[in-house]
Amino acid sequence: FFFSGRETKRMVRVVLLLPFFLPLLICCSAFSPNPMLSRVITRATTATTTAVFRSRHNTNVFALRMSSERKAGVSAPEELRDFVKAAANKLVIVDVRNPDASVEPGDQKSLAVAPLPSGDIRPQALHLIWDRESNGMPIPDIPKDTPIITHCGGGGRGQKAKDFLEKNGFTSVLNGGGPKETECWAEFGEK
Repeated sequence: FFFSGRETKRMVRVVLLLPFFLPLLICCSAFSPNPMLSRVITRATTATTTAVFRSRHNTNVFALRMSSERKAGVSAPEELRDFVKAAANKLVIVDVRNPDASVEPGDQKSLAVAPLPSGDIRPQALHLIWDRESNGMPIPDIPKDTPIITHCGGGGRGQKAKDFLEKNGFTSVLNGGGPKETECWAEFGEK
């Protein structure tokens, strides 16, 4: 969705006022005598809140996403920031996305936003495809105590890769989600 300048101002107001009205909506849903209304309000308050808008003067697209919408196991942006800072140049990013659209069609959207690692592009990243059939991936030839952040497009296979690496003896692994998790991606996506 793209909005004009006037609509952008309205959207910004809505986003800024949202934290004040969410508790009221949640409270109303808890005491509503109508179960359907209660379900609708609850779903509305917990659904992904994404507002995408483009300013007439700025061609950047902004996506506002509530942090509670991250997939299970995806680390918080603050945790990733601290992890990246502590790891410094020892950090390894493990990208488990599959460029083959016939195998993982969903990865095509994230590949358009964030390329696979190669050469100067994302120099601290390894590309190790997560195989759903074997429920595994190649084990990286790096020390077991290397700080690692796994990711896919949004965090599902990133979590599987994290669990897999930990089962294979790696001791310092976080799931960074992926390009869909813009706040998380900002902490390590360029590495």
